[in-house]
Amino acid sequence: MKPIAEIPEAEAARIRYVLTDIDDTITNGGKLPAEAYSAMWKLHELGYRVIPVTGRSCGWCDLIAREWPAHAVVGENGAVVYYLDETGHLQVFTHPSVASPEVHGKLQAVREACLKAVPGCRVAKDQFSRMYDLAIDFAEEEPVLPLSAAEEIRAVCESMGAHAKVSSIHVNAWFGNYDKLTMTELFLREVLHETDFLHDVIFFGDSPNDEPMFAHFPVTCGVANIRPFADRMAHLPAYVAPLEGGFGFAAAVDVLLRKAGRA
Repeated sequence: MKPIAEIPEAEAARIRYVLTDIDDTITNGGKLPAEAYSAMWKLHELGYRVIPVTGRSCGWCDLIAREWPAHAVVGENGAVVYYLDETGHLQVFTHPSVASPEVHGKLQAVREACLKAVPGCRVAKDQFSRMYDLAIDFAEEEPVLPLSAAEEIRAVCESMGAHAKVSSIHVNAWFGNYDKLTMTELFLREVLHETDFLHDVIFFGDSPNDEPMFAHFPVTCGVANIRPFADRMAHLPAYVAPLEGGFGFAAAVDVLLRKAGRA
């Protein structure tokens, strides 16, 4: 990982899409700092398309698409995209492989197995507004469990046939052949009609569930708090911000705009 200050000017100038994880990437201590929100507004006003790509629930996505300076938001680790169309109406684009309603019984079984296998873990507080996945909280609320507990939860999920990803706060489990990357690319192609965008994207993330994005896109940036996860990841971002969370995101955006000649 190189410091984001080393991003070449030509590389920065090509960027049109700013994709970003949410928790601990644009937040600090669970809060969205003014610096990060202002950075998103700055990008939006300069014509960049800002797209949060998150494991958060459909309920969160509804609010974000309506109220943030976001062109769209990919939610539940790739199950859906919420966005406003040209007339300002909210639209929902669902991945074709999302599991049918009967899968909720399978997710319930996964839930019970995780709670039994890993003492102290619990269902995430936003589970009530999820449609397609299960979120097991290991670090958002107290007691904060170690990453080893998150790996145990992931292993339980996968042993029961579910896909599972570890974020900085949750382990998300689902049934369906999608992830953050596959849905992001599908949305860009099928809804936004983009065909050649690989080098026009920068992605910001902080944890192992961002690995598909780090592996695929040439221009990626981790905020500084990615470092504790580094030895657990096969694919790290190309660049790293100087600060953690939303403060790191804002600092990296300043560098991006300066290097692109748009500061």
